[in-house]
Amino acid sequence: MPEKILIVGATGYIASKLIPLLLADGHAVRCLARNPEKLGRRSWFPLVETVKADVTKPETLPGVLNGITTAYYLVHNMSAGQNYHQLDMQAATNFSSCASKAGVKRIVYLGGLADPNESDLALHLASRIQTGDCLRQGEVPVIEFRVGVVVGAGSVSFEMIRFIAEQFPLMIGPLWLRHRTQPVSVVNVLQHLQAVVQLDLSETMTVDIGSKHTQSYIDIMTRYAQIRGLKRLPLLLPFIPVEMMAFFIDKLSPVEYSYALPLVEGLKNDSLIQFTDHNHLFAAIKMIEYEEAVNLALEETDLSKVERHWLEKGSDEVSCFHSGLAVHFSRAIVAREPSSVMESLHAAVKAGTHQLLMIPLPKLESETNRISLSGKMNNSKVWLEWLVLPHMGGTMLEQTAVIRPEGLAAFLYIYFNYRGIKKHLAKLLIQAVG
Repeated sequence: MPEKILIVGATGYIASKLIPLLLADGHAVRCLARNPEKLGRRSWFPLVETVKADVTKPETLPGVLNGITTAYYLVHNMSAGQNYHQLDMQAATNFSSCASKAGVKRIVYLGGLADPNESDLALHLASRIQTGDCLRQGEVPVIEFRVGVVVGAGSVSFEMIRFIAEQFPLMIGPLWLRHRTQPVSVVNVLQHLQAVVQLDLSETMTVDIGSKHTQSYIDIMTRYAQIRGLKRLPLLLPFIPVEMMAFFIDKLSPVEYSYALPLVEGLKNDSLIQFTDHNHLFAAIKMIEYEEAVNLALEETDLSKVERHWLEKGSDEVSCFHSGLAVHFSRAIVAREPSSVMESLHAAVKAGTHQLLMIPLPKLESETNRISLSGKMNNSKVWLEWLVLPHMGGTMLEQTAVIRPEGLAAFLYIYFNYRGIKKHLAKLLIQAVG
């Protein structure tokens, strides 16, 4: 039966994939976010209700949960800095109280896979467990799913693995990468989250999700390289500071330092399945093992399949790594009608404008307001795309250039030719607007 569902943390990775699934099941979805305007370019945005609120500020929550039967709690505060764990507990307590008063049927929480009884548990993992405890303080039943490394394009933990293995023939890391985990495909995570609404669950429970086989963190990285056909050797050394590892992850991957530091600290602990009492409720879900999960994640690293989070920054120029892609986005306002700008675009493409980047791009697609090119460069997939949108009597032209780097050579090309690429892209945009 269709329900009215609240997604808390709607701008996050899991939420962005879960929301379309819930909509497809016929549910009404309300999205809570501190900055709901960031959702405006998501494909499903017109189909959901959005509310601006902050779970760390209880005064913003009254009314948010009115009429809600199931609430998905998918937030964390790692980007807040040193006191993120205190904010996590405060936010969960606020939300639990609000949900109890509103008569919510259930809270579904996605936490971290760890042994809650471990004495030296990393703060990130302890915070995930404590957040679940705070949610359970209220009267609403809480279904907590605990996961470790989530394998999927755009998952922070997977992007750390991907970018390290892709760039470093010698993968140097600390000895504690020998700790073990049970990685899980994002597909399986979403299947569990989706199934909750279909089951008549009215009790508090904890369900650990992971693949059947345990692997060390360094084995996960090495196996990823093997699946990609890359020759990589691991070298584990003592006394590598957590801060140093997080620094290099920040510089060489899409994962910012504020996220990388607690995640790297979390690698000091095993992340293994502990709670299995309720797994039979989800027996219909076929668990995906690591190799298949990686291959599914690699299939997602396509411009047509990723959520374009760079649009959320609201900037006219953005350069970033996202979901395994190197992205350069730029935008210009033109005092001409969209049809006129499209004519200029077609003329520029026909004149070989794309050759400015010295990329053979054989595949051309054209729609009413979009032109896109795709091809290969240095064995990496490349996309160029222009989108023409009406804007205040004129036209907004968005240009997106994306490279899916494959292997060290591709990354080196991007790093050493970044200024030249930006210069050529600026020239492209100028020619396109005439």
